[in-house]
Amino acid sequence: KKKKKKKKKNSSQIRSELKNSDLKSLSSETQNPFTSSSPKDKEMEETAHPYVPRDLKLPGYVPMTMSMSTILTVYLGASLFVVTLVWFLFGRKKPQLDKLIMCWWAFTGLTHMILEGYFVFSPEFFKDNTSCFLAEVWKEYSKGDSRYVGRDSAVIAVEGITAVIEGPACLLAVYAIAKGKSYSYVLQLAISLGQLYGCLVYFITAILEGDNFATNSFYYYSYYVGANCWWVLIPFLISYRCWIKICASAANNVETTTKTKKKTR
Repeated sequence: KKKKKKKKKNSSQIRSELKNSDLKSLSSETQNPFTSSSPKDKEMEETAHPYVPRDLKLPGYVPMTMSMSTILTVYLGASLFVVTLVWFLFGRKKPQLDKLIMCWWAFTGLTHMILEGYFVFSPEFFKDNTSCFLAEVWKEYSKGDSRYVGRDSAVIAVEGITAVIEGPACLLAVYAIAKGKSYSYVLQLAISLGQLYGCLVYFITAILEGDNFATNSFYYYSYYVGANCWWVLIPFLISYRCWIKICASAANNVETTTKTKKKTR
């Protein structure tokens, strides 16, 4: 009888222990969501960002600290300073059209070298937590084209060539116009054609990949379309002007050579 009683006690103890373990497991499963999170929730928190597509993985993303108005004010202010400096210092005796073109080359050259150069050589700019202005610019611009924050290979290739080759060439064009160098129009034509080609690759690859990289229509038209259309319109006009100048110069050379030949005869 004593043995039977002991067995009953042991079985009841086992049942109570099982109940306690079940209660603990249930309580752990129904923990307060505000105090703990599952691994999936933590992963979502780490990759939370404002960009499209929403499943774009950006581990370690740091939200922006500057507003859009602050970024635009600083960028436009710096651009205006560069244009004003070139207008008054390097083009005093030049026609107004040449001065405007010099300002364009100075502006676009520094933009290529500084802004786009930073993008190319800073692959993890979205992790920046120092409020670096250049990182903030690309975090903001990526709302219009998330291929930048996603490090799209076509974008990196285009921007890399632009920053390393076209940027210094633009500043050389400023010098060539200011000094009246013979290669001025050829250089400007080459840079403009390079910019047009880069824009074509930029837009065509976006279309082929679905053209769905903007957060909303505002960023699409203001950043993706509006900010890039100037690198299509202005290089096209400069290319047309340079082509006319080069053709006119070639025609004059032909005329002078024919006249000298006639005189020698």
